[in-house]
Amino acid sequence: MQIWVDADACPRPAKDVLFRLAERAGVQVTLVANQYLSTPRSSYIKALQVPAGFDVADNEIVRRLQPGDLVVTADIPLADEVISNGGRALNPRGTLYTPENIKDHLQRRDMLEQLRSSGTISGGPDPYGKKEVQAFANALDRFVNQRASQRR
Repeated sequence: MQIWVDADACPRPAKDVLFRLAERAGVQVTLVANQYLSTPRSSYIKALQVPAGFDVADNEIVRRLQPGDLVVTADIPLADEVISNGGRALNPRGTLYTPENIKDHLQRRDMLEQLRSSGTISGGPDPYGKKEVQAFANALDRFVNQRASQRR
């Protein structure tokens, strides 16, 4: 299993959780972004810089994805594509997208987009704080531990 990170929009605290996991569990973590990313020196952590452009990083992740890989992203359409290709997707806030729930998340996203464009609501998600970091770390640990127990 490999972990791919849609890194352009991934909060730094979530990246730090991923870096610790990579070292602790010996899991390959690759950050994909259209800008330079500084990463700790580790044989388990890589950064892949792609050209700038709409969905270039997303397309590169999908192209390299293997069934069973995990993608960390807040991009719900990317999560849907990942799931369609046999991977799993985890939001940096701790929501695991699955074949059973991804369509509901897509519908909710589309509805919120319509409400924002009509001016009915404004703003985005709540700030990313300690509660969100903990939820992400817990969901990530559950996923990795479940994968490890399946291999035994």
